[in-house]
Amino acid sequence: MTSQSAGTLRSRYAEQAASDLEENRQRQRELIEEISKLQQEESLLVDILTLAERYENPSDASRPAVQAQSRSAPRKQRRSPAAAHARGQVTGTSSEVKGKAHQPLLVDLLIELLGDHGEPCLARELREEFLQKHPDRAPTPQVVRNTLESLVAKGRVQRHRQRRSVMYTLSQPGESGISGA
Repeated sequence: MTSQSAGTLRSRYAEQAASDLEENRQRQRELIEEISKLQQEESLLVDILTLAERYENPSDASRPAVQAQSRSAPRKQRRSPAAAHARGQVTGTSSEVKGKAHQPLLVDLLIELLGDHGEPCLARELREEFLQKHPDRAPTPQVVRNTLESLVAKGRVQRHRQRRSVMYTLSQPGESGISGA
């Protein structure tokens, strides 16, 4: 093999490696976008399930109005199979959903966990304790944080910041529930 043919071969390998590297990076960008879309869909599905749990409670007075409204409004959008499955509209699952015992809302369970603690807790610690006590349910860390933040906004939970950590405690009656700094 001559030095000229070896140089040409090296340059072809270098070009191929550069091309493969660019394809790899492009695929990584596509996968990151796909993961982001899936996380958004997961968040939507969790919200749908939370609403479904909330409206399963027969003592909820607003339920008939919501049902009447949904019956009168024609459906124009085609929903994804995952969303239909979450609502129990996939064959076989609606009877399973109806047959399940009513599960308490994540909000109520997190408040109960916070009530068991006498000191501020990290969202991560609350989620880990939740997973131990309720192995059949597995909210994502983001869902737990969002739920806690909604409780802060309602004044039911207080937020405490310690350096880069955010901790939560139950608000005492008469407290505004607004904290942080």
